[in-house]
Amino acid sequence: MRIGIVGTGNVGGTLARLFSRAGHEVAVANSRGPDTLRGLADELGERVRPVTVPEAARFGEVVVVSVPVGRYAELPAEPMAGRTVIDTGNYYPERDGRDPALDQDRTTSSELLQQHLPEAHVVKAFNTMRWDHLREYGRQSSAQRRYGVPVSGDDPAAKRRVADLIEQVGYEPVDAGRLAEGRRHQPGTPVYLADLDGAELHRQLGAP
Repeated sequence: MRIGIVGTGNVGGTLARLFSRAGHEVAVANSRGPDTLRGLADELGERVRPVTVPEAARFGEVVVVSVPVGRYAELPAEPMAGRTVIDTGNYYPERDGRDPALDQDRTTSSELLQQHLPEAHVVKAFNTMRWDHLREYGRQSSAQRRYGVPVSGDDPAAKRRVADLIEQVGYEPVDAGRLAEGRRHQPGTPVYLADLDGAELHRQLGAP
C-alpha cells in the first residue's frame, strides 16, 4: 500500500518506520520541505521518500496526519479527497491555542479535521500511546498479548483499512465507534497513555 505521512515528529516518524518495516511504500512530508527529511529517508531505507505535503497527500491511498491540532487548517484539502486520513492528533490548549468548541466538548479535534477535509474519510487512531511505546510494543504474533489501539470513524471501509494497518504493525484495533466518539480516547480519558491490551481497552471504552 502507498501511505503518505504529513508531520514527521515523534508519532509521524514512528509510523513511517513501522509502516515501511511492514512492507508499505511511504512518502513523508513536513512544513519545512523535503530536504529536511532526507536523513530520515536514508535511515529508513528505499521504501521511504521525502516529498512536499501535497505530494504526500496525493501519493497515499492512506494519509497519516500527525500535525499539531492548532495547524490542521493549513492542510491542503483537495489532494486528500477520497483518501482515508488517519488523524493521530490530540488537542493541547497550551500548545494549540484555546478553542471554545473543544474546551466545551461541543466537538472534537477529529471532527474539525473532517470538516476541513470534507471529501476525505477521517479515522482517529494512534493517538493514545506514547510514541516510544508505539515504536517498541508491537507484537508480531497474534498469540502474544497485544496492546490495543482505539479506532473511531464514520466510514466503515476506512476504519477496516486502518484496522488492517494496526494489525500489521503488531497491535490490536479496537472499534471505538463513530468519529465523534473519539472523545472517549483523547487526553484526560482513562485510556489515554494507559497501554492497555485489546480486551481491557475494549472494556474501558465500552466499545461496540
